[in-house]
Amino acid sequence: MSRHPEVLWAQRSDKLYLTVSLTDAKDVSVKCEPRGLFTFTASKLQHESYSFTLELYGSIEPEGCKIKSSSRNILCSIQKGQRGWWKRLLKSEEKPAPYLKVDWNKWCDEDEESDSELISDDDGRFAGEDDESSDDEGMLYLPDLEKARGK
Repeated sequence: MSRHPEVLWAQRSDKLYLTVSLTDAKDVSVKCEPRGLFTFTASKLQHESYSFTLELYGSIEPEGCKIKSSSRNILCSIQKGQRGWWKRLLKSEEKPAPYLKVDWNKWCDEDEESDSELISDDDGRFAGEDDESSDDEGMLYLPDLEKARGK
């Protein structure tokens, strides 16, 4: 029997980002079909199998699908068939499965979209990828307001 891993998603006008939360995954396979069908399969060391198929809201470019596996998750970048913002992840208007969640860390509103990419084509590394770094790295520095006011 196959299980469903947690899947986080976010989008830009030209791409869709899926993060599959699956530690120590092996035999990872992703299939992207032009009509918007995305299929994922993987297994773990204990021979547990994981899989899911998503019928995405719009068409996609199979050659524009990239994946990167780490010990914690599998990151997928999917090129949309046409530029534009999707109303939702899936074609179906029904409530999505409980394992599908919005990735608020990567989310960007339509009017806030920038040219920054989550995947660098240069070395295949994902920007913002979890490194073994300190927890406070990247924290926003806020000056002491009392000192700023001169008190």
